[in-house]
Amino acid sequence: MAFRGQVTLLGLAGATALATSASAESLEVTHWWTSGGEAAAVAHFAEAFRATGNEWVDGAIAGSGSTARPIIVSRLVGGDPMGATQFNHGRQAEELIEAGLFRDLSALAEAEGWRDVVNPPSLIDACTVDDRVYCVPVNIHSAQWLWLSDQAYADAGVAVPTNWSEFVAAAPALRDAGKVPLALGGQPWQAMIVFETLVPTLGGRDLYDAVYETKDADAARSDEMAAIWQAMADVREMSRGTNVQDWNQATNMVVTGAAGGQIMGDWAQGEFATAGMTAGEAYHCLPGLGENAVISTGGDAFYFPVLDDDAKSEAQDALASVLISPEAQVAFNLRKGSLPVRGDVDLEATNACMQKGLEILASGNTIRSTPELINEDTGTQIGDLVTQFMNEDAMTPEDAQERFAVIIEDAE
Repeated sequence: MAFRGQVTLLGLAGATALATSASAESLEVTHWWTSGGEAAAVAHFAEAFRATGNEWVDGAIAGSGSTARPIIVSRLVGGDPMGATQFNHGRQAEELIEAGLFRDLSALAEAEGWRDVVNPPSLIDACTVDDRVYCVPVNIHSAQWLWLSDQAYADAGVAVPTNWSEFVAAAPALRDAGKVPLALGGQPWQAMIVFETLVPTLGGRDLYDAVYETKDADAARSDEMAAIWQAMADVREMSRGTNVQDWNQATNMVVTGAAGGQIMGDWAQGEFATAGMTAGEAYHCLPGLGENAVISTGGDAFYFPVLDDDAKSEAQDALASVLISPEAQVAFNLRKGSLPVRGDVDLEATNACMQKGLEILASGNTIRSTPELINEDTGTQIGDLVTQFMNEDAMTPEDAQERFAVIIEDAE
């Protein structure tokens, strides 16, 4: 399965044909891609930008988006802007755009026909405020994946699961073999990803849309949602003993066979690739947890702060053009484990898991990511609730569900 079009993987040699600035400029680019696989991927963007004659000054912030975003916002509001910065698709940058801190990229987007090549269109819509384009989408990341270690299940003497029900049923055998059934790092956003994955995969797309898009409190109080919170109780039990903080450390437990599986976004593929593992052989992946093959079409985008420097603004345009160019899109996303935002590239080197993602994308069984549907305040409230539930055994699924329903009832 490949995207439509004729552009193939040419490496980054073709990047030299991209628009170049009149003079070399240095741009600091802030992002939170710091794991082994992520760093290898972002290096492709840096290399392509340098091929335009400019300099990429890497401003990586260790941790995660939830750690990096407050730092990024503080710098922007405090008058210390970078040249470009990462945010997720959706509503995270709304207030910064309203404050006039980000450049309007509409002229460049129109000149290069971004709306003609970005697929699905919701990605460019997520960059658009009041009919003006303010960001460059660079990938499609889906969170609805269960990554499985063949070694862990072989050591436990059970078959590699093919769906969530089998995964839960195999947990006792993994415990008996000294394995953690479900690796889950201590960063709160990881538990949030698990929760947001369970809703559309076990509860169905209608439940997901009703809760996150329509903000239907009755749906949040439904029996279908009750089953999601009970599944979170299973997650709480299966993840005991993980004892790591970062998401990639949890992924490494799957890589080494110390854990049976991990619910994590498709960026986990970069860690398996770094370890030299082959999808479908050393590890398996279940989109939609093997229950409902759905993926979200959120991901990452870059915004460009307003700078009082014409030469640097020209360099920003060159970087924006590079980020969405066919060559850089293919090279970056193959290494990152994500899907390109362009619908006119042919991914000849995709692995078995990426092929599954491409097939789901082509089928149209996609959902908008939660940052596109709820604002930062609502997301924070839900995240705090999920974190408390995971850390307090005394909180029952029923208690958590009612608190969740109240949050949805008041959501904008």
